[in-house]
Amino acid sequence: MKARAFIAITACKLTHWLLRVMGRGATQLPGRVANKIYPDLLGYLARDVRTIIVTGTNGKTTTSRILEETLREAGISFFENKSGANLLNGITAIFIENCSATGRPKKKTALIESDEAAFKKVGKYTDPELVLVTNVFRDQLDRYGEVTHTLNNIKIGIQNSPHAVVCLNADCSLTASLRDEIGNKVIFYGVNEPIYKHRVREESDAPYCIRCKHEYEYEYITYGHLGKYHCPNCGYSRPDPEVAVSRVFISDADHSEIEIEAAGEKFKALINLPGGYNIYNGISAVAVAYALGLDVRIAVGALSSFECGFGRMEKFMLGDAAARMILIKNPAGCNQVLNFLSNISEESIFVVCLNDNYADGRDISWIWDVDFEVLAGLQDRLSLIYLSGIRADEIAMRFKYAGIDPAKIKVQKDYGKLVDAISSQKKAVYIMPTYTAMMDLRALISKRFGYKNFWE
Repeated sequence: MKARAFIAITACKLTHWLLRVMGRGATQLPGRVANKIYPDLLGYLARDVRTIIVTGTNGKTTTSRILEETLREAGISFFENKSGANLLNGITAIFIENCSATGRPKKKTALIESDEAAFKKVGKYTDPELVLVTNVFRDQLDRYGEVTHTLNNIKIGIQNSPHAVVCLNADCSLTASLRDEIGNKVIFYGVNEPIYKHRVREESDAPYCIRCKHEYEYEYITYGHLGKYHCPNCGYSRPDPEVAVSRVFISDADHSEIEIEAAGEKFKALINLPGGYNIYNGISAVAVAYALGLDVRIAVGALSSFECGFGRMEKFMLGDAAARMILIKNPAGCNQVLNFLSNISEESIFVVCLNDNYADGRDISWIWDVDFEVLAGLQDRLSLIYLSGIRADEIAMRFKYAGIDPAKIKVQKDYGKLVDAISSQKKAVYIMPTYTAMMDLRALISKRFGYKNFWE
């Protein structure tokens, strides 16, 4: 064994232990230390591990949680980056956590959520057996640039994963176009009918054909630019999915009931999280099970029993308040949360926490592309709106222009006082934080109310 690998593994494990003793998450720094010592360490550790990678803009964490339940029910021993540390350093640290001091893996299957940009290297080092691409949306313009840049990162990652079966979202015109750029076996999944009767106003991230730049025509749109599209000029169109949601019976504020077609059979399924985007998370997980040769019924059953990822529709009792935390990070995802809120009939309290740290994206101009105007029509159901985070004043201005009654809005930048105010209520509370705000709030909630830490 290489001496550098041994030193790097030891340094990582020691750093991880010290951070845990200090009560910190230890998700990135241990891996950073290891990669400084041995930059190619992940390739060394992954050489005897069967790796499944989940990447794409939205839905990575929830889809990974469904896949966890599927693999567990299928009797497969695996490890995963459950904390959501999906950059190269965090993924390296997870592989080290799974290995002995000599680099021997304890479990030989890895389920890895990977950031789209990091996937370029992660795919190369891990040589995955399967890659799932959820979708491509505009996200963190300061870091990713336009959607075509994100798409190119994913393409390079797949090209660096020559042995992988690739599951692609047929409904995303950007994602589906990858089929022509890669030599891998491809399995398409999608939703064969509309999800919502009424949708919020949305700006499409991909209105024009990726091949000829002519405007797409749609038979239906599920959300954002997803749906059944075709280009009337060059003929590029949505491919027929092998694994599909054939019927959407119910999609309300609590759950969705759907019919799935896969392997020539139809299955009734219940998804225990609300929101149309979770229908996509569910069908993508079923597509992975199908691609891996697992019994599809196991994946269908997992949809009703998996544990949601931290901050992804996660429920808490905060004193007298029943709260649900829903991560937001870009216009498409935020608009889907607003679609969810539009289906709620109970009187509620709404909280938005907006940060602009590196992990959130420095550019917050995306809040002007979100249809917050829909909240103006819900004011009879929103008794209070709390705004917090580093950029609370900017989101307050956005809400003012959205036509929301200023008397209902309270700006509270102190998270401790915010949680005090929330927990004194006896109404449902819906919290929409960006990533670093979610991490800070989640840590505070765990400490005060005894919930498990995000990495557990």
